Amino acid sequence: QKAGSNPGRSRQKAKGTHFSISEYISIVVVDLLQELTDIDTLHESEEGAEVLIDALLEGQVVALMVQNMERLDETVKEEADGVYNTLGNCSLCSLFPSFCASGAKMPFDANKLYCSEILVFKRHNPTTAEEQEMMENLFDALCSCLMLPANRDRFLRGEGLQLMNLMLREKKMSRVSALKVLDYGMIGPEGSDNCHKFVDILGLRTIFPLFMKTPKKMKKVGISDKEHEGLFSNASSLVCFYRRQQRVKTFIHFTQRSLKLLVDRLMELHFKYLEAVQLADKRIEGEKHDMVRRGEIIDDAMDDEFYLRRLDAGLFVLQLVCYIMVEICNAGVPQLQQRVHQILNLRGGSVKIVRHIMREYAENIGDGKSEEFKESEQKRILELLENF
Repeated sequence: QKAGSNPGRSRQKAKGTHFSISEYISIVVVDLLQELTDIDTLHESEEGAEVLIDALLEGQVVALMVQNMERLDETVKEEADGVYNTLGNCSLCSLFPSFCASGAKMPFDANKLYCSEILVFKRHNPTTAEEQEMMENLFDALCSCLMLPANRDRFLRGEGLQLMNLMLREKKMSRVSALKVLDYGMIGPEGSDNCHKFVDILGLRTIFPLFMKTPKKMKKVGISDKEHEGLFSNASSLVCFYRRQQRVKTFIHFTQRSLKLLVDRLMELHFKYLEAVQLADKRIEGEKHDMVRRGEIIDDAMDDEFYLRRLDAGLFVLQLVCYIMVEICNAGVPQLQQRVHQILNLRGGSVKIVRHIMREYAENIGDGKSEEFKESEQKRILELLENF
């Protein structure tokens, strides 16, 4: 721009367009970045991808894209496309967590909290399939943010737990997604403060009825039992937290009023998912037999694929249920352990099977965790099994 010229001319609309030259350039750049950072493109050259990502991080590209997105007008098609492509670029956060940190430096205030409550459908259900997909995407984005341990503290300070608890009480479609967010917020040592706070806000009173039975309203909107599994992870996090904090008595005081129902429900889920996993194991063993007969090699990659299929078939929930059973049986309350063993015997179950499931679970701990955490958690689980 020439000296002395009107600064407002930089916002002048380009000929034949509905937006300014600077906006047009930014949209083209965002489109180019999306092509360069496409997952398939990045996989073509890992070395080149690392160089590109490092350069983008150094240039604080995520923060710049977020700032640029604020000035785009979504009523104009080209600018709406620019917003779409910007969000596409932000998907890199799932592959490179450092991207999240570079784009999350804007101040937080009460207005943003209020807006977030509107966005996450606290008081009304989505009216269309597209709106429901948007709601689920918003919750998934929040879960992705909570994968970064530092964000769990921000979630606590931002009263995210209270908001999720309100959503559970509202009995809307957002209930299942709220459970998933709680799962991400309370998991691991970094989530212990969130576990503590969730109990303080009487969250146990909210999730206990859900744990006992999937509400009919949730089934009516197409929520399956498997999608309800966030409860099991929440429960395992809470039980583990109480064990570590030596506050088992508080937890037991809450559960004693419905002690028999709690244990009976656990055992019901144990046998339900055990049967599902056993059926999946039979299918997988048949496939392995056919592969060996054809002379095919079952390598580590194939074993990992089979394990993922078993998790999807119900092994993940089964592991969490067994984890809760083992923790509860080590809580120092004889009635709990006696009830678990009694039902196992009555229904033809086996302590040996539970131990096998937990040993397999312990062997696979550590994805994304430090070696120190992995070893300590494995040791703790094996110690629990000795007293089961």
